[in-house]
Amino acid sequence: MTISMIGIDHDRAPVDVRALFAFTKKNAGEAMEKLKEKAGIHGCIILSTCNRLEIWASHEDEQELSLYQCLCELRNIQDPSYEEYFISREDKEAVEHLFYLAGGLKSQILGEDQILTQIKDALNLAREHFTTDSVLEVLFRMAVTAGKKIKTEAPLAHGNPSVIHQAVSSLREQGYDMHGKICMVIGNGEMGKVAAQTLRDAGANVTVTVRQYRSGMVSIPIGCSRIHYGERMNFLPKCDVVVSATASPNYTLRRELFDDITLTKPLLLLDLAVPRDIEPALGGEEGVTLYDMDSFRTENCDLSRCFKDAREHCSDVLRISSLKISSLYESLIRLEKACREDGYAKELYCRILFLEFMIHLNRAASGSHLEYVSTSPSSEKVLEIMRYISENPSSDFTIDSL
Repeated sequence: MTISMIGIDHDRAPVDVRALFAFTKKNAGEAMEKLKEKAGIHGCIILSTCNRLEIWASHEDEQELSLYQCLCELRNIQDPSYEEYFISREDKEAVEHLFYLAGGLKSQILGEDQILTQIKDALNLAREHFTTDSVLEVLFRMAVTAGKKIKTEAPLAHGNPSVIHQAVSSLREQGYDMHGKICMVIGNGEMGKVAAQTLRDAGANVTVTVRQYRSGMVSIPIGCSRIHYGERMNFLPKCDVVVSATASPNYTLRRELFDDITLTKPLLLLDLAVPRDIEPALGGEEGVTLYDMDSFRTENCDLSRCFKDAREHCSDVLRISSLKISSLYESLIRLEKACREDGYAKELYCRILFLEFMIHLNRAASGSHLEYVSTSPSSEKVLEIMRYISENPSSDFTIDSL
């Protein structure tokens, strides 16, 4: 039995390419049923989010399977050039990737919680359509269990960060404060609710759109108002910010809808959907600023920065001012303990803790909580001896030889 997967994500492709291969919950179920009908495939799961699309399959070892071709057939895409955006993995590499993914290590926002829920939802959807098998069932359950352990014992993010949190934070750094702003959130699904609550917590006056036929059955975040979806263009001129986060296959805001309204103040549009909710042409309108899912991406952190700084200081020693209040020291103790113990997903857990330690180390170094101690000629000799001992552990050492 072989486990194979193919994936595309925010690091490999822009939002418009990801949108071509995105699945809604309904058509993901239908696609999994079609995929499992192929000879040799025992089970399959589709994970489709705003930032990634992955197809997983368990199949016979000798079977030559191109999941990319299967995906193109499902999405009716003929262009082979898109294959360069995808990555394929098998067996150990695929399993390791899923565990890292469940731990939030491959998310656009490091350590975010939503991916864990999305992996569970993907597994549940496969169960509903009878497309999973014992191999993928156990694999995904184990990944979720490992992800929960990481979230509990080695959290890399505080609270429940998401793209809207990142957007609000980034805009605040640019001098745009949400406090007192009139905001409309189009969509009342999971992402819409998170967006509405985040804007409300930031001090905005938030109105959420709901579909008229469901308006009496849905709940919205406390403190928010509601309007029918069909009234959104009448309300839009009053807004400072409009967020759209739906699973609609069509635009919720189109260029032609703005022909009959007059904007009297700058308008900020945040499109948090894949495929897009807001027609890109609106970003060129006067007084309108449009952001999408890729607008607030953070660059990969250089965790070797502290070592580069140490070289600039000609230092091989970092001094912590106080161990008792040092999160760096606490993370080092957790890492040391985990490396000594045996337990479920030990290797992955130790890697997570090491990453946490490196983050704290760089934070301490950049925040001047560490002192770079100059390497004197005497300490250089000590370091030389330590390196010699490390490289020759089986040798007999004497004072003379050292």
